[in-house]
Amino acid sequence: LALLLAFLLSFAAAGESQSSLAKVRLALPTKAVSFLAFYIAHRKGFYKDEGIEFEPIIMQPSLASTAVLTGDLDYNGAVTGVIGAAVAGRPMKAVLFTVARPLQYLMSRNDIKDARDLKGKKIAGSSPGGTVTFLTKLVLRNVGLDSERDVFLNPMGGTGASRLAALESGVVDAVILESPENFLAQRKGFRELIFFGDQVEFPQNGFGTSEKKLKENPDEVCRMVRATLRGLAFTWDKRNQDQVIDILMREMKPIGASLANESLGQVMRVITKDGSVKSESIQVLIDLVRENAKVTWPVTVNQVVDFSFLEKAQKELGMR
Repeated sequence: LALLLAFLLSFAAAGESQSSLAKVRLALPTKAVSFLAFYIAHRKGFYKDEGIEFEPIIMQPSLASTAVLTGDLDYNGAVTGVIGAAVAGRPMKAVLFTVARPLQYLMSRNDIKDARDLKGKKIAGSSPGGTVTFLTKLVLRNVGLDSERDVFLNPMGGTGASRLAALESGVVDAVILESPENFLAQRKGFRELIFFGDQVEFPQNGFGTSEKKLKENPDEVCRMVRATLRGLAFTWDKRNQDQVIDILMREMKPIGASLANESLGQVMRVITKDGSVKSESIQVLIDLVRENAKVTWPVTVNQVVDFSFLEKAQKELGMR
């Protein structure tokens, strides 16, 4: 009876502890290895350590920003969407960056051996009006192609798997993919023409929230930043590589260990070490958004980013 009573008391205490966690919803635009820091922090219990019950929600970045402003979501994990909203004058700010360069690839039929050979061809991009679509236009411009006249750029949205299927079926000649779909495409005989991270530097992932949240619940924001930074630090520690690969396989299933290992190698090219990026690269993103949204007034980095929470968490974790 004593043992039974002890068990029931410990069970009740665990339940009470679980219920005391604050539910926090963060929007992610898709399931991709570029959001590895969130997966790690979630699976390793770093958010729970901070009193947070973490709930990721798949949602388009522009819709996610609207949901954050209405209070239906707490954070938007696509900082491109956050900064896009802020540039348009909506009261939002990015607070942390997990990826410093875009992790997208322009994959094509194998007979297309150079990006300039895409002239007159069909390309499946990301969501209509999305930052990846804008980025594709910029990358095409860098190789001498006009996205309006030289190619047929079809913003498809959907998943990388659906875009890869469009390439396999011959509906399009090239697609924009992330890892691990880029490796799957190569194994099916398709060619990598361009790695976007070689073409342009700007932060793509991290998270931001409404200015209302920053003012009314700064403690929660700090705890979210701290837990995510721990996810980044865990990923960078080579002693944890087996655990990181295991989490990747669980999050991105049904990929196996080999594909997870290749994807990890790619994401390590672009993720940040301490949640920060160069101000110049943020300005590149701001100007890209301004150009596509036809915003004529100047917008500075400090108008779209609040660094104070990141700096505080970095000091607490010994990163500064």
